[in-house]
Amino acid sequence: MADFGFNEHHQHEVINYMRFARSKRALRLKTVDSCFQDLKESRLIEETYTVDEVTDILNGLQVLVRGEVEMELINTAHTNVLLLRQLFSQAEKFYLRLQTDISELENRELLEQVAEFEKTDFKPNIKANQETTKPKLAPLNEGGVSELLQREISRLQEDNDKLKARLRTLESRAMCALEDKSKAETALKDLQKSQGVHQSVMCAQEIANLEDTVAAMQADFEKTLNTNITSQKDLQDSLVSTKHDLLRVQGQLSLAEKELEKKFQQTAAYRNLKEILNKKNEQIKDLRKRLLRYESAE
Repeated sequence: MADFGFNEHHQHEVINYMRFARSKRALRLKTVDSCFQDLKESRLIEETYTVDEVTDILNGLQVLVRGEVEMELINTAHTNVLLLRQLFSQAEKFYLRLQTDISELENRELLEQVAEFEKTDFKPNIKANQETTKPKLAPLNEGGVSELLQREISRLQEDNDKLKARLRTLESRAMCALEDKSKAETALKDLQKSQGVHQSVMCAQEIANLEDTVAAMQADFEKTLNTNITSQKDLQDSLVSTKHDLLRVQGQLSLAEKELEKKFQQTAAYRNLKEILNKKNEQIKDLRKRLLRYESAE
């Protein structure tokens, strides 16, 4: 038995397809034989034929045989497409993407294995009703997608069990926390009842002390504010008075400068200096006139 790596189910499917192909091939061969038989019965009725007649007979036979072979090849290709359609449709249901290697279709070694498989493993004595049966493609039962799905289901179940265990642990912790909270609330209520009066007296006393402190702080703040307002007013008055004094001093200083300049102009030294300057100016004017005369003469 040739080994293609198939399981028993797939082996049976291959045998069914090869049986179908063999029946189609036998039918087409019978058609070719009938073409030759018709030619013999219809054309080969004389003892001698010319070359043209033989050529005509062979050309007609060639057309018939070529048409039958071409029809068989086309039908085989279309049949293979339908077979691939069934396989791809089933694969897509499991979200698989099948791939084909066209180069393997011309692998001589594999083709010889298929021929050997057809000779040794093809059993022609199978019942006729099994030949006509066309079972639908069934999902894979071992390995492949089923195994992956089973593993994923097992993993999800384990995760679910872990989450359930964690949830139970959290629930137990939450119950313990609620019990502790209830106990703490009860103890707090008891403590409040026992110390309620004392706490109320202490709170009233603390409130009174706080009110006194706030009142003292408010009075101190108002006193400080009034003091600052008074100081600001005094500073403003002092600034205005100082400004007036400055203006008065500036006016007196200006008058003093004017009087000093007037007194200096009335002194003998100022008059002598002024006469000297006038004489010098006259001399300079005379020298300029002489210089102009000398320049004109030249």
